[in-house]
Amino acid sequence: MRFDIAKGGSGLTYEIRQIVNVANKLTEYGVEVTWENIGDPIHKGEKIPDWMKEVLIEILRDDLSYGYSPTKGVDETREFLAELVNKRGNVQINHHDIIFFNGLGDAIARAYSSIRVDARIIMPEPTYSTHLLAEVLHASFPPNTYRMNPYRDWSPDIRELEQKVRSHKAIVGILVINPDNPTGFVHSAETLKQIVEIAREYNLFLIFDETYINIVYNGKKTVHLADIIGDVPGISMKGISKEFPWPGSRCGWMEVYNYHKDEKFQNYIDTIVNQKMSEVCSTTLPQMAIPKIMNHPEYQKYLNDRIRHYERLSNIAYNSLRDVPYLIVNRSNGAFYMSVVFNEASLNDRQTLPIENPEIKRYVEKLTSERIEFDKRFVYYLLGATGICVVPLTSFFTSIPGFRMTLLDRDADKFEYIMKTLAEKTVEYIESAH
Repeated sequence: MRFDIAKGGSGLTYEIRQIVNVANKLTEYGVEVTWENIGDPIHKGEKIPDWMKEVLIEILRDDLSYGYSPTKGVDETREFLAELVNKRGNVQINHHDIIFFNGLGDAIARAYSSIRVDARIIMPEPTYSTHLLAEVLHASFPPNTYRMNPYRDWSPDIRELEQKVRSHKAIVGILVINPDNPTGFVHSAETLKQIVEIAREYNLFLIFDETYINIVYNGKKTVHLADIIGDVPGISMKGISKEFPWPGSRCGWMEVYNYHKDEKFQNYIDTIVNQKMSEVCSTTLPQMAIPKIMNHPEYQKYLNDRIRHYERLSNIAYNSLRDVPYLIVNRSNGAFYMSVVFNEASLNDRQTLPIENPEIKRYVEKLTSERIEFDKRFVYYLLGATGICVVPLTSFFTSIPGFRMTLLDRDADKFEYIMKTLAEKTVEYIESAH
């Protein structure tokens, strides 16, 4: 080409999917892979109940489900969702304040690409890869971050957040993921209110990714952004991919709060909507399904049953790993992820696991012969030796080595066996070069 046409940041990878290429290669050598890398409940055996399927069959009989929706989304669904917000009482919106997208990945891409190149969103560290990639692609620079502290149950460093906001004038917004992906941390109401106050004091807007807001367990409680935002401009991002669950629907939305309270924020939202017009609308059918499924008499019981299962797996994982030397383990209390950290200096480039198949051994040794993060090296050896596929924590834009796994197995006994294997192999790997 005449010159380099790729925008800065294109060298980043989405490790949650990237690890699949390695795992698929190992399946060719006969490895039976246990997929703990991606949050797809369907892939892990979640059975969609018949009542939910009947709701979708009924919608399919409606010719309107085959046509375009309004650009912002189906009016009836947006009115339904606005009413859910208004019942909470802290902030009032109408259906014009809700914008549908083809999944939250689409919403995130639009949100960041509509921000000026020299304006930045500060985000948690570690952070979910889709937000990270969208921020880097928009600005062509690494993101500004505030730490989630693994030595304090993954709670955010509010003091660091305030200091960075005060000193970095380019920061215009704060990202919060609640419950958090990748850590499973659930923010307390007190912490969230502190973040809202920082936004108010420094005239920022808020982005709250609340994909998992209704998946909280182990006795923890949290609040919606709508409960505490007051007069601060903000966006809540929500979807049905994980809660229904229907990840293949690619259906998510933004709830815009205090649109008229700030002219600059209003212009920003208008830019997002104008971009949205270029693709006409988002997929109609899943939007039409939202009120019918959420209002169904079986819905809340179905969701509660799933939450209890995630809670059980959360505790199995925590109890299996918490006493493992070299690991820092925090109990996951929301979403269906758990991140585990290696103690400082416990990893090096000499550690291995025994791999019986010579072809697999050669393949893993080739992968690990390059200069890679130490936790990625561990992940490759774990995959080659056991078939357990997790994601290196450093792929979530943090220097802290560790791994993220899911809590989605439907068979609790099988999951407990996997966790015990993971615990044993972690010790074996670390002690192989000590």
